[in-house]
Amino acid sequence: MTKTLLVVGGPTASGKTELAIDLALYYNTDIVSADARQFYRELTIGTAKPSVAELLKVTHHFINSHSVTQHVNAADYGNLARVKLEELFRKHDVVVMAGGSGLFIDAVAGKMDELPAASPEIRNYLQELSDQKGLIALQELLKEKDPLTHSRIDLMNPRRIIRALEVTLSSGKPFSTLIGNRTSDTPWKVIRTGILHSRETLYERINTRTGKMITEGLKEEALSVYEYKSLQSLQTVGYREMFEHIEGKFPIEVAQGLIAQHTRNYAKRQLTWFRRYQDMLWIKPGDQTKIHELIS
Repeated sequence: MTKTLLVVGGPTASGKTELAIDLALYYNTDIVSADARQFYRELTIGTAKPSVAELLKVTHHFINSHSVTQHVNAADYGNLARVKLEELFRKHDVVVMAGGSGLFIDAVAGKMDELPAASPEIRNYLQELSDQKGLIALQELLKEKDPLTHSRIDLMNPRRIIRALEVTLSSGKPFSTLIGNRTSDTPWKVIRTGILHSRETLYERINTRTGKMITEGLKEEALSVYEYKSLQSLQTVGYREMFEHIEGKFPIEVAQGLIAQHTRNYAKRQLTWFRRYQDMLWIKPGDQTKIHELIS
């Protein structure tokens, strides 16, 4: 039988965890997380990890596997996940991969794009621009040089913006024209699935989840890792805003509003990423049982 990797992708708060667990139970298999933040054992509330009860239902891999002091990038994850999948496919014909980090999923389910290395001069120029003029200057330069990447990328993540600009300025070609041309080189069949909500419903789910995070103690969690706030692993929605609240820049109600807003912006970019796949099996909320027919 052909080994099959069932990918559950899509935007944050769409219900990926529930669908992945349903599929894993149906196929009696494990789940490999492809979430760029759920690796970190210190981060639970702000990363919307599966609950303890959910983790007990199905064996998950790459949940709480690293510390925030051990940054994991897409290439690192691709190497680690492929080794784990080779191990799991010796026991299972089907394995589920779940997460909203399209770059991390692509690092496993296809070839990583070969991108040019940036010269030290370009890297230094961009770092100086960031230091002297801040994130907005980087965002404006990216919008000028590569509007498509500007519309897709996490605009609150300076390292990702700098990397896109490094490639664009080094190659003389927009970053967006150099990625997305991957051809699968996996030894397994890949099936991509996701739950598609209306924009209004998805935004409502995001707002509700954000409120729940605040109630459950996101501020206390952010305080527990505040000493590491400059690390790449914490340059992410939810923690950046909470760190600024802790520093007295605005009240927690404003922090909550900003987290919800930035999460909605991120979800929009995730949808743009996953809609690139013409073979993506989108199902409507409540039709999870139909996914088994579609996969078959």
